Parts: sequence; structure tokens; C-alpha cells
Amino acid sequence: MHLVEADPAWALRGERERDELEGLLAPWLVAHVEHVGSTSIPGLAAKPIIDLQASVTDLADPQPLVAALQPYGWHYVDPDVDQRPWRRFFVKVTEGRRSAHLHVMTFDSPRWHQQLTFRDALRAKPVLVAEYAALKRALASEYAGDREAYSDAKADFIESVLNGFS
Repeated sequence: MHLVEADPAWALRGERERDELEGLLAPWLVAHVEHVGSTSIPGLAAKPIIDLQASVTDLADPQPLVAALQPYGWHYVDPDVDQRPWRRFFVKVTEGRRSAHLHVMTFDSPRWHQQLTFRDALRAKPVLVAEYAALKRALASEYAGDREAYSDAKADFIESVLNGFS
């Protein structure tokens, strides 16, 4: 797991990706595309991958989204591989590495709101940013080669933040 120190340029990259996605996905969107994840939180160390989420009315047929996004470098990850039936997942690769993730879900998905609540809680409380950064560094070292275990190990902290701000 490779974390880097926070980069103020992530906010601008997130805005650019968000603006492009809002144009590409306009026929399907039911809310604004949101920059979420660690790169959306000022001062937080992160994997340098911009996470975005988009809300649509229905996930049944992702092929129109695939057709709209593929020419712009977005690669669709089949739900059987992703193992998260509540979303459709796309990865953008730039210069041979992941540069962005797009999580497409319905607006009524609990995950849609959890992502925003968590982001906004950390933006509002710098002490949470410091705690989360320390946890992420420790877990990145412990689970250097296991992205899933790293993510799973953050769950208790994330849940505690969500419980305190919901």
C-alpha cells in the first residue's frame, strides 16, 4: 500500500474529473458527482487516486455508462470481480497507473450518504484527520500487499465517525 502526503492539487484534479463526468453522465445523473475518499480531505495522506461517486436511478444496465465513459479512459470493472453489488465501478488509468475511481450507485444507497457524511465529518474536524492519517499509515505498513485487508481494517474508525455524525 503506497500512501503519499496530502497534495493540495488533488482538489483541483477532483474538480476537473467531476466536471468532466457531469458532462459525460448528464443523461443518467440524479445528483452532482462528488469527490470523496481521502483525496477529498485537505491534509490527509492518501493513495494518490481520486475517488468520485455518481448517483443514477438504476444500476441494471451499465452498458450506456460504459459506452459514455470508455473513450475517456474509464475501464468498467465487472460486478462479479468487484464483489459490491450496490455499485458499478470504473477505474481510470493514466500513465500506466490508476488515477481515479468512479463509484456509480443509486441515490438511495446507504453508501452514497455514508461517503458524504464521512468526508464532511473529517473536513469539519481536523483532529479526525490526524487520527485517520495515523491509522492509515500504520495499516498501510501492516497490510502493504493487501488492499482489501487494509480497507477492512479501517472499518471500525469509519463506523465510529459515521455514528458520531449521522
